[in-house]
Amino acid sequence: MNKLKLKAVGVTSISTIFLLAFGIYFIESYGALVFIFSPFLMGFLPSYIILKSGEKIKKRALFFLSLQVLGVIIMIILLIKMEGLICILMTSPLILICQWIGVGSAMMIMNRVTPKNINLLLIILGFVFSGFDYSNKESNQILTPITTTVVINAPIEKIWDEVIAFGTIAEPEELLFKTGISYPINAKIKGEGVGAIRYCNFTTGSFVEPITKWEKPTKLSFSVTSQPTPMHELNPFWEIQPPHLNGYFLSKKGEFNLKSISAYKTELSGTTWYTLNIKPVFYWGIWTNYILHSIHERVLNHIKQKTEASTTM
Repeated sequence: MNKLKLKAVGVTSISTIFLLAFGIYFIESYGALVFIFSPFLMGFLPSYIILKSGEKIKKRALFFLSLQVLGVIIMIILLIKMEGLICILMTSPLILICQWIGVGSAMMIMNRVTPKNINLLLIILGFVFSGFDYSNKESNQILTPITTTVVINAPIEKIWDEVIAFGTIAEPEELLFKTGISYPINAKIKGEGVGAIRYCNFTTGSFVEPITKWEKPTKLSFSVTSQPTPMHELNPFWEIQPPHLNGYFLSKKGEFNLKSISAYKTELSGTTWYTLNIKPVFYWGIWTNYILHSIHERVLNHIKQKTEASTTM
C-alpha cells in the first residue's frame, strides 16, 4: 500500500472512530450518525482523498480500499471495548451498502465540487446527523408486537400448566444462540392468578413477569418489570458491556393464547410487545423480530414436545 492509500486509510479511520464515539458516548444515540453517516464516510473519504490526487482508479478498487478502512476500524473498536463481534456482523449489511454509496458519491461529485466545498459539506452533514440523532434519541419508541404460533396435538387443559411454568429446555442447536444471544432456559411461577409472579429464566438472567390476566386455560398475560441484558457480546480481547445492551431494547409485556381446535388439538401462540431505541428501526427491527421469533419457537416447541409426549404415553 503506497503512502497516499495509507493516508486515506489513516485519516478515514481516525475520523470515523471519533464520529462513532461522539454518537455513542456523547449524544448517547445508536442512530443515523453511527449506522448511516459513519459507514458512508468510510466509503466517501478515502475515495475522495485518492481522487483528489488525480490518481485514476476504478470504483471496485476504491470499494476495496474502503473495506480496508473497515477492517482497521473494526480492530480499533474491539481493542477500545466499544463493540463486539456479533453486533458488528449484524450491522455489516447496512455498513457495506452505505460504504458503496459513499464510494459512488465521491466519484460522481468529485469533478463538480471544489475540494474546499466537499470538506465543508462533510462537516455540515456531520452536524446535521448529530443534531437529528440528539433531538430524536428518545422518540419513535413504538410498542411493537411479535407473535409466533404452533399447533399442539394435545387437549387444551394439558397445555396450560406447561405455559405458566415449564421445565428446563434442552441446549439449543440453532447457530443464533451459540453466538451469545440470550435464550430461555426454564420458567417458574410464584403464586396463582392475577398478581402471581412468573420468572422466565434466560442465560443472562431472569425476566420478572407479574401476571395481569389469568384466564385458565385460554389466556395468560403479564407485564415485564425487570429484564436481563439481551446477549453476551463477543470480543476476542476483553469482556465488554457496550451501552446498547442496557435499555435500547425493552420487553414491555407478553401473552400466551390457547385455542382449542378439537378435543386433541390446540393452537398455542406467544406474543411479546417491545420497544426499540436503535435506528434505523426498519433495519434493526428485522433482526429483533427474527431473534424474538426464534426465542418464541424455542419455548413453544418445548411445550409442544412435552405435552404431546405425555398425551401419547
